[in-house]
Amino acid sequence: MKVHYRPERGLWESLCARPRINTEGLNDIIFSIIENVCLKGDEALLQYCEKYDGVRPSSLTVTPAEFEEAAASVPDSLKKAIATARKNIEKFHFSIMSPDPSMVVISTGISCRAKYVPIERAGLYVPGGSAPLFSTVLMLGIPARLAGCSDIILCTPPQKDGKVNDVILYTARLLGIDRVYKVGGAQAIAAMAFGTQTIPKVNKIFGPGNRFVTKAKELVQQYGTAIDMPAGPSEVLVIADKSANPSFVAADLLSQAEHGPDSQVILLSDSPELIEKAIGETNDQLTTLPRKETAEISLRNSHAILLNSLEECVEFSNLYAPEHLIINCKNYNSIADKIKSAGSVFLGPYSCESTGDYAAGPNHTLPTGGFAQSISGLTADSFRKQIFFQEVTEEGLALIGPAVTEMAEAEELKAHSNAVKIRFRKE
Repeated sequence: MKVHYRPERGLWESLCARPRINTEGLNDIIFSIIENVCLKGDEALLQYCEKYDGVRPSSLTVTPAEFEEAAASVPDSLKKAIATARKNIEKFHFSIMSPDPSMVVISTGISCRAKYVPIERAGLYVPGGSAPLFSTVLMLGIPARLAGCSDIILCTPPQKDGKVNDVILYTARLLGIDRVYKVGGAQAIAAMAFGTQTIPKVNKIFGPGNRFVTKAKELVQQYGTAIDMPAGPSEVLVIADKSANPSFVAADLLSQAEHGPDSQVILLSDSPELIEKAIGETNDQLTTLPRKETAEISLRNSHAILLNSLEECVEFSNLYAPEHLIINCKNYNSIADKIKSAGSVFLGPYSCESTGDYAAGPNHTLPTGGFAQSISGLTADSFRKQIFFQEVTEEGLALIGPAVTEMAEAEELKAHSNAVKIRFRKE
């Protein structure tokens, strides 16, 4: 982990840069996968399963028997934990759902309203590689159900035995999602965007993934399939003062570093002692991790930065716009009030980022790579769209018409102007 002592402001921008992975040829690879899926459909998906997942499933579709077998294999203690997480996530997302607003009278004869309509067919992508993320099923499936999506499909990579991870299947069935397909990677995104013999075309694709998945989502968007957000490598930024427990700080940094070699962790503090102790703890805890090698690579691209004050820490954090922000300071609430850009914020010494990943309530599908400057994390509203309605009576058009015709003619759109005037023309 690189340590920086009171860097000049002119260097902050470079310190906010995310790790860069060689993407040469990535576009060509993803375009080739998309084209192959469009041309060959299911056969292409089976070929890619064999190539990338090391197995060629007899069927892409998860059967009812496989759901039952998966449920039987999940321990009761894990089922109870998933039920707790489900309850909290549902409660959070339900609490922030806005009801359909009623008709608003703009002026005499003019009334408007907006109607929320669920996306009809939502496509969920759940990573299932080295760490099958069944928690992502909860984070995507619960808001999709609350939003009222009538058709939800889920794609996830098969394991070497040709089956989907048991806990992913159990969690999907728990939420009433029974259309699950054994396909992952860019090919899964292509299948949901364009449809195959087995997998239906969806209206919008949701969920995190590796750089191949992210690039595929970006590319299919050009062909008319909406996506939730650009979701790149995971990241956390911790603001800690001298009151913070260094072992807590270290554990929080490592919880993100173990996600992947391209993950990034940032520690900001106004205390040189805290930084020194936290780095020591990080090195000690690292030796005990099963994913030690992954975390080590991540830490090479990460920074511990000593700044002159907590105010400067907040400024740097807002510039970085982290996916996850942990404020482990004595006066964390006053600092939180100054945060302008972050995906999800964790307040105080016991709000570890792990709670947000699993069971606290807010979503763990969040903007990365600085996108928290402009977009928000996933909610039930992400699975809905708004349709606007306006009703203008004859009296209302008489009042607003002169302004409309004046503006239309100033833009040299004569037909727009005529659409108003013709309604008052004497026969």
